[in-house]
Amino acid sequence: MRRRNFITLLGGAAVWPLAARAQQPEVPVVGWLNARSPDDTVHLVAAFRRGLGEAGFIEGQNVMIEYRWALGQYDRLPAMAAELVRRPVTVLASAGGEPAALAAKAATSTIPIVFVIGGDPVKQGLAASLNRPGGNSTGISVLTSTLEPKRLGLLRELVPGAETIGVLLNPNYPQFESQLRDVQEAARAIDLQIHVLRASADREIDAAFETVAQRRIPALSVAADPFFDTRRDKIVVLAVRHAVPTMYHFREFAAAGGLVSYGVNISDAYRLFGVYTGRILKGAKPADLPVRQPTKFELVINLTTARALGLEVPSNLSARADEVIE
Repeated sequence: MRRRNFITLLGGAAVWPLAARAQQPEVPVVGWLNARSPDDTVHLVAAFRRGLGEAGFIEGQNVMIEYRWALGQYDRLPAMAAELVRRPVTVLASAGGEPAALAAKAATSTIPIVFVIGGDPVKQGLAASLNRPGGNSTGISVLTSTLEPKRLGLLRELVPGAETIGVLLNPNYPQFESQLRDVQEAARAIDLQIHVLRASADREIDAAFETVAQRRIPALSVAADPFFDTRRDKIVVLAVRHAVPTMYHFREFAAAGGLVSYGVNISDAYRLFGVYTGRILKGAKPADLPVRQPTKFELVINLTTARALGLEVPSNLSARADEVIE
């Protein structure tokens, strides 16, 4: 009798921890779907985690993150999004522009999606409107894809003698057509010729810079594109090697040795990206969270690179710069 009671007690002791664990609330999982690479986004992941922390979530404690990186290869994103949906995740955090956001949208109509994109989410079908997105997605538009005309004009100021400027675009980027149309219209408005260069692979980036050198194109504007972000160091090195003044869309390019950049503080955008993700983890609906847009843009000039290129930065342009790197 005592032996039977002892066995029952053992059985109860063995079962009790399992039952207790079963009663513990499940930790939510964020599916991180990024068109870029972990190497070029270390600071952005840190900013995202800061935003999550502001919303009360700490990775590894009360939230888990499943990371997927496309490394600039957009055709990998649909399978990655589908894999995260099957997991399933609590929220899909899609970053690195429209390719990731569109892949997430195609993968689910029920799991909440928070995005960071460069263009207009309404035109891309990601939101019904900026104030009332509707559906299951909302996020941040950093507008960087819409700033190609501004960057072209600033580069013309920096290299005033240039009659032709090259523009490097990725034909696989969903914003390609609008970017091309914008720069063509902007060039006509300032009586400037542009030479369009296309690249969606490493060898095509090399070929584009060879064309710039062979045709003696005096300046180059690199369009906003996540693929180019993953090749940041390569592009900056080629621009320096070929001694071509080059405009970029994020400060990170200028900090890496690029001549000039104009765009948003992308770390701030990723912090807000984390805040929005945390709000949805707490129960907010994407349909009720307005799409956020930046109100401040940064002009960053690398004077060391300008000197190496033999460029004298106009005083009125350096006075307007938000940051001058020396």
